[in-house]
Amino acid sequence: MTVRKNQVCVICNNRFSATEGLFIRDLNQNIKISIHEKNPDAKNSSFICLKDIQKIRLAQMQDMIDKDLAKDRMMNAALQKELARDNYVTRNINETMHGKLTKGQHLADIVARFGGSWGFIITFVVILIVWMGINVSHFLGVNFDPYPFILLNLFLSCIAAIQAPIIMMSQNRQADRDRFDAENDYRTNTKSEMEIRILHEKIDQMNEVQWPHILEIQKMQISILSELENEIQNLKDEQNRPTSRKRHPTKQDF
Repeated sequence: MTVRKNQVCVICNNRFSATEGLFIRDLNQNIKISIHEKNPDAKNSSFICLKDIQKIRLAQMQDMIDKDLAKDRMMNAALQKELARDNYVTRNINETMHGKLTKGQHLADIVARFGGSWGFIITFVVILIVWMGINVSHFLGVNFDPYPFILLNLFLSCIAAIQAPIIMMSQNRQADRDRFDAENDYRTNTKSEMEIRILHEKIDQMNEVQWPHILEIQKMQISILSELENEIQNLKDEQNRPTSRKRHPTKQDF
């Protein structure tokens, strides 16, 4: 008994039996779109053979893989370009600030460090007590600055007038150091932000695009394997089916 091949494939126009293919209405939407791109006249009732279905599925899988690889290459190129930019280079503050110190700036730092220490406070208090004690008690007949210590007030005013701008010079240098720190932090944060943004895009690409594509490819592979298994089973059935009925003996055989 021969198998009737009364179905015409809408792609290759060859004839096949009903078990050697599927109707377009039984396929998923993506394959329908691909079939209509190859043959705009195809209808839902049209027939397509398994070989052409497999070709379309393989082409779709390859197209998904190529698009994902192209997107990955583009993101990797953007990441490499961002890593290669020189805005990540930070400056050594110690070399920048201390490598160009003048004698005046160095002296201003020494004065500022000593003026803001307990050593300066204790030394100054001792000098004041000794100064006032000598002039009040007339120690050894010394009385160079009697009460109310006008000379001492002048001396303190001169120290304050000189010390204040020297400390301000040191504070200005500290402000410059803070500015360099802020600039380095800005460079580092900007670079890190760009790198993290690109990495987030890669992760989003994997979660939203590549993983669904992988699942879709696995579904296609399962469908192809199922169709191949059915085709192999049909071939086995055709081989096992007797080709002709057993002939009864006639008189001529005797």
